[in-house]
Amino acid sequence: MDALSKILSLYPPQTALDIRCHFGAPWVLDHPAVAPGVAPYHLVTRGNARLAVEGREEEELSAGDIIVFPRGEAHRIYGGQLSGAVPGTPQPGDHPLRLVENGGSGEPADVLCGEFRFGPQAEGLLRSLPPVMVVRTAEQKNLRLLMDVLQTEAESERPGAAAVLGQLAAALFTLLLRAWMEQEPPAPGLFSVMAEPRLRASLEAMMRQPEAPWTLEELADLCHMSRATFARLFTKAAGMPPAEMLTQLRMQSAAQMLGQEGATAARVAEAVGYQSEAAFSRAFSRHHGMGPGEYKRKLSR
Repeated sequence: MDALSKILSLYPPQTALDIRCHFGAPWVLDHPAVAPGVAPYHLVTRGNARLAVEGREEEELSAGDIIVFPRGEAHRIYGGQLSGAVPGTPQPGDHPLRLVENGGSGEPADVLCGEFRFGPQAEGLLRSLPPVMVVRTAEQKNLRLLMDVLQTEAESERPGAAAVLGQLAAALFTLLLRAWMEQEPPAPGLFSVMAEPRLRASLEAMMRQPEAPWTLEELADLCHMSRATFARLFTKAAGMPPAEMLTQLRMQSAAQMLGQEGATAARVAEAVGYQSEAAFSRAFSRHHGMGPGEYKRKLSR
């Protein structure tokens, strides 16, 4: 399993695509901040718009652009002049997605809106992503095709359209991450290591066998580097030494295992490379802010 697929198996999001906005300029879509673990996203499928986020320069958007907010920041998307812009209101009717319109007569725009929802174990993943991700799909054939099908189904009244939308939206996050890594050098962290071909073998090995007692020399050999060169390049890309990254991967694997029925701290400790349950519990508490038992009880609520 490649590194991106493994990451998504550790941090599987629930995907919701539930609103289709059909606007005529001038229009405005204001989105409040949301709880941690919820990442709103918007697909501009028709027309042009502008994105406004506090502390960031406004950005032009056009058909084919996708915007994701991994940390749930408040934001505004609008078309035409902001002064006099009319927000949308939900429309009655049995639509595949909840239809929101503003009745404007200016340049039309369509925006599909949804959320990626993550469990508490995904905090590290979301920290590795920027607060705002803008993905341009003009040269991303698969992602653009997916957007076109989503738009067609969103406008469809055919039987099963809602089910089709739900299934297709599940693939969206994976394609978004792939496109984002190709378009924009990631900040130091998990995705920066994954995007560096010279380091990818070490990350894939740690993810494939997090329980293994990896040494710096073994990881460097996988990347055909000296220990010193590997340690320097890895720390620069990850923002942390290889040993710390290995611990993070172990703790994320442990969090996923604790959600399984019948899992005990002792079994999980052994599965992620700890011979001592006490040492595992200390490491888990440092990483997640609570012990394995409390974490398991929290997941079961």
